[in-house]
Amino acid sequence: MVTEEMIKRIPKVELHDHLDGGVRASTIVELAKKYEVSLPANDPGELAVWFHRGADRQSLALYLEGFQVTLSVMQTEEALERIAYETLEDLAEDNVVYAEVRFAPVLHLNGGMNLEAVVRSVLRGLEQGKKATGVEYGLILCAMRHQTVSLETAELAVAFSGQGVVGFDLAGDEYGHPPKKHLDAFQYIRSKDFSITIHAGEAFGKESIWQAIQICGAHRIGHATRLIEDMTVHGTRIEKMGSLAHFIRDKRIPMEMCLSSNVQTGAARSFDEHPFPVYFRNNFRVCLCTDNRLMSNTTLGREMLLAVQYYSLTLRDLEMITINAMKSAFIHHDERIKIIYDTLKPNFARIREEITSF
Repeated sequence: MVTEEMIKRIPKVELHDHLDGGVRASTIVELAKKYEVSLPANDPGELAVWFHRGADRQSLALYLEGFQVTLSVMQTEEALERIAYETLEDLAEDNVVYAEVRFAPVLHLNGGMNLEAVVRSVLRGLEQGKKATGVEYGLILCAMRHQTVSLETAELAVAFSGQGVVGFDLAGDEYGHPPKKHLDAFQYIRSKDFSITIHAGEAFGKESIWQAIQICGAHRIGHATRLIEDMTVHGTRIEKMGSLAHFIRDKRIPMEMCLSSNVQTGAARSFDEHPFPVYFRNNFRVCLCTDNRLMSNTTLGREMLLAVQYYSLTLRDLEMITINAMKSAFIHHDERIKIIYDTLKPNFARIREEITSF
């Protein structure tokens, strides 16, 4: 039986963590005071509760409302650098050894910065965080579904490749904003041999996932809870799959699963009804992620604990999921292999040895 103490010690890989969704409540309060920004609550504990309650309303659109508050204090270089640094500090506390942090630069221009200054500020903070904690990172730049500047974000991502930016994402409310409307951005990214992950199949059906993969060329899918619509399932056994599900499994396309977030946004009705165990037990490549640590009141360790409690995952299962995540990271092959064989495998082996020695 995997215990909470064991999970604390597991080396972890995080592929879906939003910078503006994981800000410390105490930092928001401090920055709001400095920049004279009004908040729903001025006590860090009360503010954190406000975020948690606001997120847990079974609606993606309502879940996203909390970001207006975090973004209100993320409009200066100093704030972005601090929040990026603290992000790696918090992930290190959860024993995350590699993280891909994502954010939308276009949402941080209200204080007068340009896009390049925004990205540089976040990269400075992440690099300082890496030096302080040892956590390796990659930065993913997000375009927003409801905006028309995705090509500019794609060009920005490529411009900063080799400097810490490792991928391009499309985020925001899916309903009414299909990824095919951003084809110019994806064509540019693909022409530069750059990596793509897309939020799809969270608030809209399997068609959104199909577009993300077949039209936009996504290498990973964020959430993909609605892929279950392309299957006939009995328990966790798949009796029949459609062509999309077959394609995703056959091509080993990774799915970034966020259990708490999916239940809170209504993408899954409950943990018991979440499709994660169906995907995992039928050999889809899935990984566990947090999405938004502040809004969802979670950590990657908590997401692992939920998977153990609800889906009876073993230590071997968690090791497989973690290694799958590292295999699916957007850094170069030799860097992925080094983390797998120098960090992940030895630490999991050590934990297993300690268990069997009792």
